[in-house]
Amino acid sequence: MDTPIEKKKVMLSGIKPTGDLTLGSYLGAVKNWVERADLYDNYYFMADLHALTTRNNPADLRRRTLEQLAQYVACGLDPQKNVLFIQSHVPAHAELGWILNCYTMFGELSRMTQFKDKSAKNADNINGGLFTYPALMAADILLYQPDYVPVGEDQKQHVELTRDVANRFNNLYGETFRMPEPFIPKVGARVMDLLDPHSKMSKSDEVGNGRVCLMDDPADIMRKFKRAVTDCDCTCCIRYAPEEKPGVANLMSIYAAVTGKSFAEIEAEFEGKGYGAFKPAVGEAVVETLRPIREEAQRIMKDKGYLEALCREGAERASYVAEKTLRKVRKKVGLVAK
Repeated sequence: MDTPIEKKKVMLSGIKPTGDLTLGSYLGAVKNWVERADLYDNYYFMADLHALTTRNNPADLRRRTLEQLAQYVACGLDPQKNVLFIQSHVPAHAELGWILNCYTMFGELSRMTQFKDKSAKNADNINGGLFTYPALMAADILLYQPDYVPVGEDQKQHVELTRDVANRFNNLYGETFRMPEPFIPKVGARVMDLLDPHSKMSKSDEVGNGRVCLMDDPADIMRKFKRAVTDCDCTCCIRYAPEEKPGVANLMSIYAAVTGKSFAEIEAEFEGKGYGAFKPAVGEAVVETLRPIREEAQRIMKDKGYLEALCREGAERASYVAEKTLRKVRKKVGLVAK
């Protein structure tokens, strides 16, 4: 008798194309996605609808959306092993987002810390989408019935809200949505700003001197690492002590992530050498890690036919799964079938 093939668990995540993908995006998220390609059924998308909650130059948004898709592939996300797509190319996201708006409570949305943070930063544009986008995020997740959603600690609240909304819907209409679990990577999950090691490296940082982007040229990368904040002490020793030496700890975390070396091995390698040797070494390791990614992404961006096919095929594969969930939801809430 044949042994039944165990069905893979499903994982889903997305990143807004509102800024350039950074070293933090790669080490904290995309690199981990690549390593999980054979372990799960993976859905990764460019969250361009979420990007509309803030004002963007339309041409820049289109360019960044396609660049992000190209960079995903260049980072090693095989489109045959992973479903890669643009959020707005799958209309089910917007439709389920509206439906779940009607099952998400005002008080729940009011408590979302990201709404408070973004409202403070965009005081002249506190729009309805900024307030209700967690319902769209819940739709993004629940459409694909995932088991896991890889997120940083700062996004865990959104998965918790998604679970609350799914549970509310399931209690009203019977089992409809799978309850997703947040999946928080333990290694490389938070790469900090090179100039402010107490803040996460952000792809929306307009100045950009504390962040390293995947498409930065080697000279810029080296300049940023040479200017990276270390710590004001007399010894200049390379030691992993996040509380005492957050700047050095951040650089060590980056070096460990791109070389595979342990903190003990890094400390031994740079014993007695000081920051003047350590910072360029980290920069060079990052340059060589990002070089093939940048070159491949540039090649893909020039191949318009390949990009168009990638968008079309990804949307078709995603829509096939999303529409199955949406049909079930439409029927349960009382909408007339098409």
